Amino acid sequence: MTSRMELPWEGEQAGPVAARIAARAAQRIAEGALPPGEVLTEAILAEGASASRTPAREAMLQLEAWGLVRLMPKKGALITTVSPAERRDLLDVRTTWEIRSVQVINEQPESRQTLVDALHAMITSQQAALDEGDQLGFASHDFAFHRRIIEAGQNGVVNTLMDQLGPRFARLTYMAIDGNLRAAAVFRDEHERLVEFIAAGDAAGFAAAVRAHVTAGHFPSSAW
Repeated sequence: MTSRMELPWEGEQAGPVAARIAARAAQRIAEGALPPGEVLTEAILAEGASASRTPAREAMLQLEAWGLVRLMPKKGALITTVSPAERRDLLDVRTTWEIRSVQVINEQPESRQTLVDALHAMITSQQAALDEGDQLGFASHDFAFHRRIIEAGQNGVVNTLMDQLGPRFARLTYMAIDGNLRAAAVFRDEHERLVEFIAAGDAAGFAAAVRAHVTAGHFPSSAW
């Protein structure tokens, strides 16, 4: 089993300048410091990083690949707005992948216990972020939790796609809990319930619970 990929702004910020610029911009978009509808330019990104426009241009391309901006020729990049349809589609994909992974892991009891232990550790990290009032940290740990379940399915194509979608998923969670740590605490509690279903080998129970988790957390006023 491979270890999870970190979100771009996590871990050591070494490596190419373009990657560091993209990671910092992605973090600011995820936490709303750069709001939807704002226009980024190469000059703005370059100045903020004390860099030239060449790595800033590369960073723009990476932000577009993550789905956080839409490039506009000769104007810069427009920070995307998360539409209800995009939210639904992203979470539908994640839920489908998780359900399939739990079905796969049920056939591997030893691997299932390893997964359960890892998920309990991630819930502990979520609680630590809550204790610190760290909303972005919680969103990052939320992504790690769901990413780890999907990774257990051992589908390399899906895992690669999940890594690419990571910043968008973290952004969704941040939006769902922004200014409301009580909502984050509910997420954490529901994660514990999801782990119980995995530990019990109850794939059907997990499927129902993860769908309810998404509906309550991201679509509280509608049936999803």
